[in-house]
Amino acid sequence: MKLIFFDIDGTLISAGGAGTRSLNKAFEEVLGIKEAFKNFEMAGKTDIQIIKEGLNLLKIKPSNRLINQIIESYINNLKREINNNSKHLKPGVKNFLELLYNDFEYPLGLLTGNVELGARIKLEPFGLNSFFLFGAFGSDHEDRNFLLPIGIQKFINKFNLYVDFHQCIVIGDTPRDVKCAKIYGAKVIAVATGPYSIEDLKNTDADVVVENLTEVNKILPLLS
Repeated sequence: MKLIFFDIDGTLISAGGAGTRSLNKAFEEVLGIKEAFKNFEMAGKTDIQIIKEGLNLLKIKPSNRLINQIIESYINNLKREINNNSKHLKPGVKNFLELLYNDFEYPLGLLTGNVELGARIKLEPFGLNSFFLFGAFGSDHEDRNFLLPIGIQKFINKFNLYVDFHQCIVIGDTPRDVKCAKIYGAKVIAVATGPYSIEDLKNTDADVVVENLTEVNKILPLLS
């Protein structure tokens, strides 16, 4: 059996900038600061990490109370901002998920820097939530490198089935996605559908690098 984890932003979908706009609005509503994340590099980071880095840049102490206020505002804004005409699925995503879910019958999970509610909000318009019955989220740990063990344990708790790291495949679009899996010996499929080029991703330790998830023939050997 394989246990397959997917990143969300840049891998499964583009939220059409909804996440960044929602964080900017949250900082404006809570702190009165506009465009706090202008020219801020977010790819592969967790939401909590992003918020803390944003606060540190503004020389504001990132207390738990403040972070929770910002997350609450972010979620409220994201519910509205996700309804935009720029959001879209990445190429091949729906067919690939259906192949894994229906034909291979592999359990699919999320491994994402999004807080859990934010992740579900982003996936809902595309009808993808039903594919993912468990996952590891930025709300579970602010350091992405701790998420894979959390995701595995959630799977074990939910289905009472044991898996180890070598049965796991992480699919993502950034070097951070690659690193968070390879440090445990899991396999990685890197897709160049986010901010990193295929050349950038080939310079990581990813086991397979593809332009997008339509390249199933390059991915299938890793799944067997």
